[in-house]
Amino acid sequence: MHSSASGLQSISNRSSCSQVKDARSHCCHSFSRRRHTSFLPSLHQQCRLQQAWSLQLKSPLAVSRLPRNSHRMVRQTPRMCGIIGIYKHKGPVNIEIYEGLLMLQHRGQDSAGMVTLKNGKFIEYKANGLVKDVFNNTKTMDKLQGNVGLGHVRYPTAGTASVQEAQPFFVNSPLGMYLVHNGNITNTAELKVLLNSSSSFFNRYLRTDSDSEVLLNVLADEIHRAHQRCSQEGVACDPTNHKMELVFEAGVATMKLLKGAYSCISMIAGVGLIAFRDPFGIRPLVLGRRTSDDGDEWCVASEDCAFGPIGFQRVRDVLPGEMIVITEDGQLVSRMCVTNSQTCPCIFEYIYLSRPDSVLNDMSVYNFQLGLGSRLSERIRKSGWDIDCVVPVPDGSRPAAIQISAELGLPYREGLVKNRYVGRTFIMPDQRTRELSVRRKLNAMPAVFSGKSVLLVDDSIVRGTTMSQIVDMVRKAGAKKVYLASASPPVRYPNVYGVDMPTKKEFVATDLSEEEIRKVLGADGLLYQSIDDLLAVAQSLNPDIQQFEASCFTGHYVTEDISPAYLQSLETSVRLKDRTRAGEKVALVA
Repeated sequence: MHSSASGLQSISNRSSCSQVKDARSHCCHSFSRRRHTSFLPSLHQQCRLQQAWSLQLKSPLAVSRLPRNSHRMVRQTPRMCGIIGIYKHKGPVNIEIYEGLLMLQHRGQDSAGMVTLKNGKFIEYKANGLVKDVFNNTKTMDKLQGNVGLGHVRYPTAGTASVQEAQPFFVNSPLGMYLVHNGNITNTAELKVLLNSSSSFFNRYLRTDSDSEVLLNVLADEIHRAHQRCSQEGVACDPTNHKMELVFEAGVATMKLLKGAYSCISMIAGVGLIAFRDPFGIRPLVLGRRTSDDGDEWCVASEDCAFGPIGFQRVRDVLPGEMIVITEDGQLVSRMCVTNSQTCPCIFEYIYLSRPDSVLNDMSVYNFQLGLGSRLSERIRKSGWDIDCVVPVPDGSRPAAIQISAELGLPYREGLVKNRYVGRTFIMPDQRTRELSVRRKLNAMPAVFSGKSVLLVDDSIVRGTTMSQIVDMVRKAGAKKVYLASASPPVRYPNVYGVDMPTKKEFVATDLSEEEIRKVLGADGLLYQSIDDLLAVAQSLNPDIQQFEASCFTGHYVTEDISPAYLQSLETSVRLKDRTRAGEKVALVA
């Protein structure tokens, strides 16, 4: 049975999509029991039918369709993105998508895109730049009519600046589909082979190197396959009247094929707005609702901070392995497409990526950051450092620094003034640009630092180039001693799930002790958060989450399918050849 809007807080197993069994160990798969469909083949009939389909469609289902050479790897550039989709009963949705994208701008500053649907026609616009610059005239916005739409902001990465790789992506068959994606698919190499071979329902042409385009085409391929199976059932299944069921069935098969992290929103003509999340829930996706005279209206976004300005209220997170369809008349239908899902959110979302006013997986980002400050203050107290004041490195470290100041009874000072019109250095596309932008981004005030022993608090120290130059600036502003405290542990391992810090050679902590890192950064003292304290803070805020994706600190990847060969492919990526060694300085004007 369907889960209606009235029951969306509780998703019953009865509403689950059919389980697709691993074709490597069984020749059959279980079928979706569609509404108004009495046909349910026996086990023997299922085997016979699948064998026939395998011959006709030139492939079995799901995992068994992966090519034999699927171990080959091609580097796909990961990125952090922001996504949003809105359904309203009446009136254009473009302004609300625009406002939502502004609230998600911190998740990506390279490009922005939007697509709306009116009278069965898609209207799309996307370009490189910030949201305010891409949608900077009424002529553009006036064209984006329609009561349903989705938007995307993209994280900038080297080698992916082409507007062709800006999202949303589109395929015209089946039905007409747009998709936006946040995360990173880790098996794109084999999926590309699959899509461009006889194993695909159609031999699909890919215009870009984006993993998001691969994901869209995999989903489209599975909808085609579900349509074909339905057609072969005869009068028992009419594909025209069962489009939503076919999408859910395709969702099951797609989640069996994809590896990695993905939170996605799609628009499918004749079906509605679709949202789904990977079985581990690595990247966030949140559902919001508002009430109108015509009924409930819906919003799905990377973070619920996008809801406030446009009047939506947080309902819940999209569950790991769940697919939600918001129909063309505004009904919400949800299905679980996997039975063994678990919530393993990326802990870096709470440390750095997400806004402090967001609540993700029932955890307040702000309270998490305060908790990091509390834990870190205990270690600082034991250090014996003689500290005159606590200064945050703006902006993400402020909650932790405030808490440290309060618990240690030390003055809190804003000693680093940030230029609000310079982008975040962490998401600058190359190392030299990041380093040259530091002096434009921050200015140290002698009024705060002169003659003082200061504690600088940062949310994380990744490459170390920014921090080493901040230490240098603070010393030139007259600081007597400069101590450093990182609210997160040392980053020592690649993140493969959609954050642009992909190789070990870029991390200042690689193969170095804390004392050696301190020397590289030029500080008088250095303390990191411990991994145990980091995880303890997270689990105290949501005890139901048993495991967090913390691979960049621990080296353990929650999907348990990241091979040494894949990690090595990251190290040898062409994209990284010109990057500067972590902590290495470039010539700057003093």
